[in-house]
Amino acid sequence: MNELKDFASDINKCSKCGLCQSVCPVYKETGNDCAVSRGKFVMLDGVLKGDLKLNKNINKYLDLCLKCGKCSDFCPSGIDVCKIFETAKYQYAKNTLTGKIIFFLQSKVVFGNFINFFKFLTKPFRKKIKGKTQNRLKLLYFKGCVNNLCPKNDNYLNKIFKNSEVEIIEKDFDCCGLPFLSSGNLERFEQVKKHNLKMLDCDFDYILTDCASCESTLKQYMNAKFINLGELMNLLGIKFRFSKPLKVTFHKPCHLENDKFFKPLIENCENVEYIEMNNYDSCCGFAGEFALKNHKISKSISLNKAENIIKTVADYVLTTCPGCILGIKQGLIFSGKQSKKPVVKSLAEFLASADKII
Repeated sequence: MNELKDFASDINKCSKCGLCQSVCPVYKETGNDCAVSRGKFVMLDGVLKGDLKLNKNINKYLDLCLKCGKCSDFCPSGIDVCKIFETAKYQYAKNTLTGKIIFFLQSKVVFGNFINFFKFLTKPFRKKIKGKTQNRLKLLYFKGCVNNLCPKNDNYLNKIFKNSEVEIIEKDFDCCGLPFLSSGNLERFEQVKKHNLKMLDCDFDYILTDCASCESTLKQYMNAKFINLGELMNLLGIKFRFSKPLKVTFHKPCHLENDKFFKPLIENCENVEYIEMNNYDSCCGFAGEFALKNHKISKSISLNKAENIIKTVADYVLTTCPGCILGIKQGLIFSGKQSKKPVVKSLAEFLASADKII
């Protein structure tokens, strides 16, 4: 397991240029230099030199991060910012009572069995996802924690794929590990990583995902071909017919690497018009535990997103991350009374609602 000292050279590579300020959603809201990577690196450098202690105050600023990765993408020094923060959080949390409690709640005994219980509970309400049997494309489906809790997504996919030449392979995957990385629980992350890699021991063409955050995390440790739901629809050439004219807009999750699939997909949806919102790829402000620990900032960021959504006058706002759905709903709820607010739906739910799938 890495320690903070292993990243000393990376921390020192930060030139304090401040370019991270221009892309950090939290800095845009707070103007606090401790919200961006360069400010945190100053503190962590102090820890490494022995001038500061890795205490709850520094941990508070480590938590002041959406883990969107925009600073890493924009960093001219190519620093893996999130990995450094995750290591610092691990080093702090493993020696505190609060951290030990969180790690216990995230353990396989508690968190793992909680997910397994809901898998068992919702099994009678799930339709088996299956397509045609000839010339089928083999898809290893990574369901993710949210879809394991809720049976609806299986039913959406069953409707979408029922006339398609695909074979959906389901394995007993664990959580992708993102919640554990966010809280600094690196030992638990390594545990799920090891388990999930074992699930790749089968014949498949792609790993299918319908959560941008899950796919982004899996790509950190899986060397395989990935395809998200939108990309797959375009590959299969599936068309969706809606009986009434609809307007949709799209929120691009921070963890979605490429959204080029979306416009061609909507072009294959009869009676659907796409209206691009302003800053469609800006953060929704949710990011799991960030919304709990920094609610006011989370609310403010989500309100900005909601305002851009409402201005489109769209009927639906679509996205590909369950966390983003919660962030968007938070913003729309707190946006006050409006004559019209769009309905928030996952891409899978919207496509499954088509009157005819060809």
